Amino acid sequence: MERWGTGSAVKKSERIRRLDERLRAAGVLHLREAAEHLDVSEMTVRRDLATSPELFSYFGGYILPAGSERASGYRLDVELDAHAEAKELAGRAAAGLVERDDTIFIDCGTTTPWMIDHLPITGRLTVITYAMNIAARVASRPNTSLILLGGLFHASSQTFSGEEALRSLERLGISKAFISAGGVHAQHGVTCSNFHEVPIKQAVLARAGIAYLVVDSSKLDKIKPAYFARREQFARLITDADAP
Repeated sequence: MERWGTGSAVKKSERIRRLDERLRAAGVLHLREAAEHLDVSEMTVRRDLATSPELFSYFGGYILPAGSERASGYRLDVELDAHAEAKELAGRAAAGLVERDDTIFIDCGTTTPWMIDHLPITGRLTVITYAMNIAARVASRPNTSLILLGGLFHASSQTFSGEEALRSLERLGISKAFISAGGVHAQHGVTCSNFHEVPIKQAVLARAGIAYLVVDSSKLDKIKPAYFARREQFARLITDADAP
């Protein structure tokens, strides 16, 4: 791990510069990771963040670029009707990969909810999610257990984030994960609009037995601000072209 010496030996201006540099490379940083990178206490990092609101935002234990939630411009209610037919086709194709006793993770967004009406209704399916719009639809399904990851609520995307959600994921097994994205690019990887979603997406990718990327075709060759994965981390890319 890269170290820069003790906190007293590094000026605040230099810490902020290095933190900004690291954040630009990573997209999102946990407070603990930032403290270890700078070799200072988490309280020192918090104080540095407070003096630099033009550079940093802080949500639920994570450091983001300043105004990243506002800058993303993403609102679930606005995106809901865009490319609706393509989203339904992609969601239906993804649901076809689910077996009756699977434990699956369903990501947030406006494409993955289309999976729910096509999931198996026999057996004992378990659905894990951090998205309210997914949870609300799963809750009324027969023979389906719902695990909703909690934390700080983000109204624009109807999702939760933070340490609570990540700790819960550490205790869960996931047979199949269905991950959404705002952009899929051959060179620049898989991206989304909201930085607070990145840690959960990455944690799910690390734990899932198999992961599928579920997007409508309008997301192909697009790049959004928050990078979270390489295309090769997914067993399959599912779009509206895959629907029966």
